[in-house]
Amino acid sequence: MTQTTTDRPAGRASGAVVPVLAFAGIVVAVMQTLLVPVIKDLPQLLDTAPSDATWVLTSTLLSGAVATPIMGRLGDLYGKRRMLILSLAVMVVGALVSALTSDLLLMITGRTLQGFAMGAIPLGIGLMRDMLPREKLGSAMALMSSSIGVGGGLALPAAALVAQHSDWHALFYGAAGLGALAIALTLLVVPESPVRAEGSFDLPGALGLSAGLVLFLLPITKGSDWGWTSGTTLGLFAASAVVLVLWGVMELRLKAPLVDLRTTARPAVLFTNLASIMVGVSFYVVSLVLPQLLQLPTSTGYGLGQSMVVAGLLVAPLGLTMMFTAPVYARLSAKYGPKVTLILGLLIIAIGYGAGLGLMSAAWQSLVISVLLGAGIGLAYSSLPALIVGAVPASETGAANGLNTLMRSIGTSVSSAVIGMVLANTANNVGGVEIPTMHGFRVSFLIATGAVAVGLLLALFLPGRRPSDKPQLRASSEEDAALERAERVLRGFRGRVLDADGSPVARAKVTLIDRRGRQAGATLSAEDGSYALAVPAQGSYVVAARAQGHGPLASSATHAGDERPVDLDLPLPGETVSA
Repeated sequence: MTQTTTDRPAGRASGAVVPVLAFAGIVVAVMQTLLVPVIKDLPQLLDTAPSDATWVLTSTLLSGAVATPIMGRLGDLYGKRRMLILSLAVMVVGALVSALTSDLLLMITGRTLQGFAMGAIPLGIGLMRDMLPREKLGSAMALMSSSIGVGGGLALPAAALVAQHSDWHALFYGAAGLGALAIALTLLVVPESPVRAEGSFDLPGALGLSAGLVLFLLPITKGSDWGWTSGTTLGLFAASAVVLVLWGVMELRLKAPLVDLRTTARPAVLFTNLASIMVGVSFYVVSLVLPQLLQLPTSTGYGLGQSMVVAGLLVAPLGLTMMFTAPVYARLSAKYGPKVTLILGLLIIAIGYGAGLGLMSAAWQSLVISVLLGAGIGLAYSSLPALIVGAVPASETGAANGLNTLMRSIGTSVSSAVIGMVLANTANNVGGVEIPTMHGFRVSFLIATGAVAVGLLLALFLPGRRPSDKPQLRASSEEDAALERAERVLRGFRGRVLDADGSPVARAKVTLIDRRGRQAGATLSAEDGSYALAVPAQGSYVVAARAQGHGPLASSATHAGDERPVDLDLPLPGETVSA
């Protein structure tokens, strides 16, 4: 096993870290929403067939799905800040490529590169976990998680304004400028995290997951064009199933896999990820339906006749409300736990879509729907990273949140495909133009309500957490961190890391290794030298410690698997001189 770590702790996070990381998330959302106002005009703008023009959107979705878990794992191994900057840099290059061309293939290339920005969300959440005080972490992660909706809601009217009054290529120049600003702010404000995962990067696992995801998402996004029962669509789904099963078998055999499937199978992680798919479905339905309803002409009998910009402004509260729910979520979660806030958010989403079935006859009613759904989706999105962070070791935060972000992306992909099919199959042909019907809009809202109901059912299976229980988060001081870790360890090892003369060693890296040589946990010792590590099961372990200026120590120990922690002090050898 290769160990990649650092003994130098990150600097104290400044108050600007959270806004800067949230801004990076908003930039990602802007990139995603960029072309929404000009979707219907893309075939003419790129001088291509409508079926080919959709690749401009599909390519970003596919690359984002692939990049998200991979960049999360790379961040765990080599530094989350470093990978965040790399993700944003690739996005800027992609935006500039798209800004300078109207050629379809070059545009698809540029949009594919822009999809790499999706990795910024799990990387930002991982950085927050590693650096922020416990009392600030809940609201910070909520804001970061909601930034996709916030940025999307704010970008929609802005992009519509630019597209309506300027050359559409200006959209990409704007995205590139925002990306460059996010990189500069990250370099200036955000310190690198000292937390590293053990092992090396699993390249075969990355290639296998990428192939499986592309084979799965491709027929979802193109199924309406190819036909859902066509040989191509069914063949790709079958190939995806085979590749992902083989990938899973391979990952289970590796010591340092790209995705730890054993961790993913824990109820807290599994049901959170499944619920995330349903939240993704519910979020995208309103983004597809409301703008179309608002912009349809009143001559249809149900269209609201609003301009592109006004429609964007009426949907913008969806994102704004998500942003304002972040501090509300933090207070609710601190008192009741993230499981309760997820359930509450899903209930509010259900109320929003239920109300929407009867509130489609005036523009102001769209505003009400946007606010209701924004509040519910904001609470639900904010709960997801807290549930994941509370269930995985710190060294797996990036990869685990990357996988969770991927689940949301799968939800939006499924939503886009299904709602697109529903609206197409219920549309009226008027003068050769397909016009969505009110029946199609209502069926779409019913589908979203059904997805929320499934999400609620899944959320009920999440392990409960007493209000006094807290996830394994970085505390406001090292002493608080030690106390929090000790409270959290029901069965495991605890003790102090000591110098040769018996004095405590602070910020020592303590690693738990199981009998197969795999890392089972890791932490940093507190100012008083104390540490605490939970064990996944009874058995023999090695507890290893290392600190700058000291020799390493590896101590064998056995845990009986009961609820009592085993006391184990770790006396480090004196200073060593490197050759």
